[in-house]
Amino acid sequence: MLHIGTKMYLRHTTRRKDGKTHTYWQLVRSVRVGRKVIQQTVAHLGELDAQGRARAKALARAILGEPEQSDLFTPPAEGEDVVPVRLHRIRLERGRTFGDVWLGWTLWRALRLDALLERLCPEGREAVPWATMAAVLVLARLCEPSSELHIAEDWYRRTALEDLLALPAPLVNDDRLYRALDRLLPHKPALEQHLVARLGELFALDYDLLLYDVTSTYFEGQAVANPLAQRGHSRDHRPDCVQVCLALVVTREGMPLGYEVFPGNRTDVTTVEEIVETMEARYGLAQRIWVMDRGMTSEDNVAWLRESGRRYLVGTPKSELRKWARQIAESRDWEAVRDGIEAKRCVGPDGEETFVLIRSVERREKEQAIHARFARRIEAALARLDRRIQHARRPLDRGRLERQLGRLLARNSRAAGRYAIDLVSDPSVPAGVRLVWTARPEWDDWARWSEGCYVLRSNIPDWSAEELWRTYVQLTEAEAAFRIHKSDLSLRPIWHQRADRVQAHILVCFLAYVLWKTLEQWQRRAGLGQSPRTILDELHRIQSTDVVLPTTDGRELRLRCVVRPDPAQAALLDRLGLDIPQRLRVPPPLTQTAAV
Repeated sequence: MLHIGTKMYLRHTTRRKDGKTHTYWQLVRSVRVGRKVIQQTVAHLGELDAQGRARAKALARAILGEPEQSDLFTPPAEGEDVVPVRLHRIRLERGRTFGDVWLGWTLWRALRLDALLERLCPEGREAVPWATMAAVLVLARLCEPSSELHIAEDWYRRTALEDLLALPAPLVNDDRLYRALDRLLPHKPALEQHLVARLGELFALDYDLLLYDVTSTYFEGQAVANPLAQRGHSRDHRPDCVQVCLALVVTREGMPLGYEVFPGNRTDVTTVEEIVETMEARYGLAQRIWVMDRGMTSEDNVAWLRESGRRYLVGTPKSELRKWARQIAESRDWEAVRDGIEAKRCVGPDGEETFVLIRSVERREKEQAIHARFARRIEAALARLDRRIQHARRPLDRGRLERQLGRLLARNSRAAGRYAIDLVSDPSVPAGVRLVWTARPEWDDWARWSEGCYVLRSNIPDWSAEELWRTYVQLTEAEAAFRIHKSDLSLRPIWHQRADRVQAHILVCFLAYVLWKTLEQWQRRAGLGQSPRTILDELHRIQSTDVVLPTTDGRELRLRCVVRPDPAQAALLDRLGLDIPQRLRVPPPLTQTAAV
């Protein structure tokens, strides 16, 4: 029969290692087995600091009021000391989220961003290193995106970063976070170059093929003093807001090479030369392939790429289809590259380029639905306008009506060509004009055979149609990068108004994205198919907590422990090859001087 006693003890063992004496602590309890009493280890506590040892000695003098306990800390011959603790007086305090921020900090150090920023951002007279504040900004963006004010007043205090970074919560405020943005921004080129090298080391990346795309992100507020904040084509469907454009270059795996920020009214086609030359100046010339979507394509850009000896694979505008009407209509030479997708390889008129015609069943169905939706909108609006004209009791302003029609067709441009619309002068009616409109059958004919089709263009002569198509669709990695930036990392909306703060905000999001993609690569190696967000959310549930061991004279020993992962969390960590710590160091109290 085994009986658990009512006493718990702290026991330590001293060992010599590397020329130093180390003291290791265990939490044990008295257990009766038959007629024998043995000590059973409850938890291995590791090393305690001097303050913890002093509190433990106080326990020995006062525990239970038993005089024989006063000498429990006198080292016995075998070098062990024990101190009894009452189980019913132990309590837990200071629960903090641990797992997700610890994982973020592990990723940060794996990329060696801690050492890099310590070198780039010297401490100076600040009580808090700028490198540490930069880590707070990026880890918050990765784990729980929010404003600098929310990070300082709420998020940071709910996490174990205080222990991981040795940065007390009172020292984290929004002013320091804003100034950290200012300190971080000048080092954007150095950060990009460092990450390209480090990611290449970690994952053996190839930079022989680069994907380039542009998106936009909008502001809350007008940012009147920010020359980058302009109205332009909004990918976020917020034409009412000013915006900036973000150009991103990634590898075929979606790993980022670099980015640039442009004014919100900058058109995509005007960015190509600048981006290509910037990346080549930074990382050297190479016989790489540039992959871009049709928004980047113009005859000037293609000519510049070809004449400068660069290889490319680009999408073409929809209007390019008309040049290949006969080849698309022909049934021969189509090659199935995937279920529902066919490709046909054609040689360009000058013989120097290859064109690939693509037919997609899924894309056809999508475009048919879009055309039908826009057509219904146009016809409903035309019917309303016609009724208004017919019921008018006085002449209407023809110019105003024409502008109204122009706005209607612009809003529904995907089906605007289907209709022939005219305002006919008619003095016999009060409005002075009649609305006449008909559907163009030739447009419907064009739509029937062109829906679901698009054209690729390349100067790579020896690739098959399938190879070219499969390479082009890797642009989805760049599109996914933007989606992650906007959704998971909350790139949008931008609340900062100053141009430099906007740039710094985007840089923080970019660094968080690098951590995201690093975790994604770790997951792939481990055969884990979950999203990085799923991993972060799962580990978010792992907490750190303080185990408080009180004394009878009012003193206490505080042990900062990490809650044991549940089986699902343990399995994730095991697959990723990560060992979560069991204990955290309890930092000394913040002094008045340190808080200045």
